[in-house]
Amino acid sequence: MSIRLNNRYGSEVLVSVILPCRNEELALPLCLTEIKKVFAQANIDGEIIVSDSSTDNSPQIAKDFGVVLVKHDLLGYGQACLEGFKAAQGKYLILGDADGTYDFNEIPNFLKYLQAGYNFVLGNRFAGKIDLGAMPILNRYLGNPILSLLFRLLFRAPLADIHCGLRAISKISFEKLNLKTTGMEFASEMIIKAVKKKMWIKELPINYYCRRGRSKLKPWADGWRHLRFMLLYSPLVLFFLPGLTIFIVGLVSLGLIYFDAFSVLGRRLQYHPMFLAALLIISGYQLIIFSIFAKIYAITHLGEENKIISFLQRYLNIERASLIGLGISLMAAAIYLSIFFSWIKSGLGPLSEIKNSIVALVLMILGLQTIFSSFMLSILGIKER
Repeated sequence: MSIRLNNRYGSEVLVSVILPCRNEELALPLCLTEIKKVFAQANIDGEIIVSDSSTDNSPQIAKDFGVVLVKHDLLGYGQACLEGFKAAQGKYLILGDADGTYDFNEIPNFLKYLQAGYNFVLGNRFAGKIDLGAMPILNRYLGNPILSLLFRLLFRAPLADIHCGLRAISKISFEKLNLKTTGMEFASEMIIKAVKKKMWIKELPINYYCRRGRSKLKPWADGWRHLRFMLLYSPLVLFFLPGLTIFIVGLVSLGLIYFDAFSVLGRRLQYHPMFLAALLIISGYQLIIFSIFAKIYAITHLGEENKIISFLQRYLNIERASLIGLGISLMAAAIYLSIFFSWIKSGLGPLSEIKNSIVALVLMILGLQTIFSSFMLSILGIKER
C-alpha cells in the first residue's frame, strides 16, 4: 500500500510519529523497527520523535536508530507529548506509546482518514482485540468504560475509548487545541477540546497488546485526574445543576417555614430550620455564579461558544448587575430598618423578629454576591489578544 500526501507547496509531506518515552528500553527497539518498516512499506516520508525522560538506555536506543531524540527529562505524560509535538515537522502527527501495546501497522489507516478530511483520528481498543492481561481488569471493565460513558454524557460525543494512546491529528488542528495539561489528563484535554472546537473525529478499531516493561499507570490517581478534568470542563454538571437544585430547595423550604406551612409529624417547624434553608440558598446561588464564571472564561479564553452566556454578556453588564444586587441589598436594609424601628417602638424591649432577620440576612448576602460577582465576571470577560 502506498500513501502520498501533498502539502500546499506541492512537495511530499512529512509525517511525525511522536513516542513519549520513560524507561522503555525493552519495547522501544521493537516500536522503532515496526514504524520504520511501515514507513518503507507504505512509502511514507516520515520522522520518528522519541520524547524522552528516561534514566535507562532508551535515549541511546533512539540515537542508534537515527530518530529524533527530544531529551527533556520532564515528568508527566502530557509534558512528554507537548515536548514531542514541539519538535514535529510533519503535516500529520501520530501519537503512540513506546511500550509495545499498539500496532503501528495502523498508521496508514489513520493517515487515510486524515487525508480524507478528518481532523482527528482515535483508536478504539474495545472494538478490536485486547490480549489477555494487556489491560488491568479494573481499567477494562470499570475505569475506561465508565469514564468514556461519562464523557459521552457530558460532551455528547459518541466516542467509546477516550483514553486510547494511539491517535492521529493534523498539525493545523493540533495547534488550534492549545493544549496545556502535563499529566495523564492530557489525553482527555485533547479530545475535549477537539469536541469543543467541533472537529471532525473518527474512531477506528485497533488491537491492544501486553506491554513490555513496567507500567507507569496509576489507576486510581490517573482516573481521578481524568474525571476531575472532565468535570472542570462541564460547569453545567459540576456547578449549575447542583447549585440550582440546592437554591430551589432552600428557597421553597424558607418560604414554607416562614409562612408556617411546613410541619413534621404534626409539629410546625419554628425558625431554626430557616438557618439551614438560608445556607442552601446562599450556597446554591454561589454555585450558579461559579458556573457562569467557568462559562465566561471558556468563551473568552478557550474559544467556546454559548448563546445564553453571550446574551447575558451583551445585556447584563456590570452596571446593570450591580444595580440588581444593590436593589436586593436595599430590600434587606429595609427589613433591618423595619426591625430596628419596631425595637425602638417597643421601648428597646425583647424582639421576636428572627424570621425577618434571617430573610434580610439572605437578601443582603445575595445582593453583595451579585454586586461583587459582576465585577469578577467583567474581569473574566476581558478577551486575550
